[in-house]
Amino acid sequence: MRTADRLIGLAEATASGLWGLSAGIRRAPALTERDPTIELTVAARRIVARDDDVLALTLIASDGIPLPPWRPGAHIDVRLPSGRLRQYSLCADPESRDSYRIAVRRIPGGGGGSVEIHDELDVGARVTTGGPRNAFPLTVPGHGSPMRALRFIAGGIGITPILSMAALAARLGADWSMVYTGRTPQSLPFLDELARYGDRVEVRTDDARGLPTAGELLGDCRDGTAVYACGPPPMLTAIRAELAGRKHVGLHFERFAAPPVIDGEPFSVRVASSGAVIHVSADETLLAALQRDGVAAPYSCQQGFCGTCRTRVLAGIVDHRDTLLTEPERRDGVMLVCVSRANTGDQLTLQL
Repeated sequence: MRTADRLIGLAEATASGLWGLSAGIRRAPALTERDPTIELTVAARRIVARDDDVLALTLIASDGIPLPPWRPGAHIDVRLPSGRLRQYSLCADPESRDSYRIAVRRIPGGGGGSVEIHDELDVGARVTTGGPRNAFPLTVPGHGSPMRALRFIAGGIGITPILSMAALAARLGADWSMVYTGRTPQSLPFLDELARYGDRVEVRTDDARGLPTAGELLGDCRDGTAVYACGPPPMLTAIRAELAGRKHVGLHFERFAAPPVIDGEPFSVRVASSGAVIHVSADETLLAALQRDGVAAPYSCQQGFCGTCRTRVLAGIVDHRDTLLTEPERRDGVMLVCVSRANTGDQLTLQL
């Protein structure tokens, strides 16, 4: 999904405009502007967290040509041999053009992508990508950021985009700290790589200290701090709430799960090819309803910014909730079924 870095929303500010929130307002280039397909070969596999069954894959260009550059926070769309398209954060050294590294936690029953990677992508297997994109860019104090310090918060597999951010902050001599949290030490990937930072990184596990509060995760988050957080949705929600009244603190985060439906209303869709009518409840996405009823629809990010689930609307009025489609695309009858929907009682006719 990335030919160029995308800005994650400059701010969703409070009334006084005193703190920034940069998750969710994400823009991607049009599909016709994407980089040519790059074929990658699995060069190495390594289990990096046994309790959570996290597998790190090193990917090299099949043709031996240097890979496109990337910056901390970037990720790639990986098209698997089955045809599934999944997104994974890059978690190696951005200075290296020889390989990419991703880490994948096995999720039984989670759509098959992680299981396929764990069970079928052996060394020598090949996948494709369109190159890196960045929906979670890092700006370092003293190097383009007005902030004075960085606070990294990672929960479990959420360490993947944070790992390269910490490396860059250390290389540039920034004032930074990190808290890394999870169930047990054995469930946390890349602990060995973080050890070199010493006491800049606090490892906090639930088995030893209980579930952390948002205040404990934020630590000494003084004014002028930019917080970069990645982890499970409850953790991110708690951090947002904790910072809601703070002045001069920037919050940037990335979630690895579909966001909850806000202010949803029940509606229905009709599949033009089969005539099937699918009812969508107020608290579920159209994509989830299609999957529930066995209607195939492509998807990847489930958050309205990658464009994989573009679908043609033949009839009905769409409540567009994405930040990707242009107004001409919307007028032309295109919607993203992972986040957009219709109003109460309305029916959309979809070309699927």
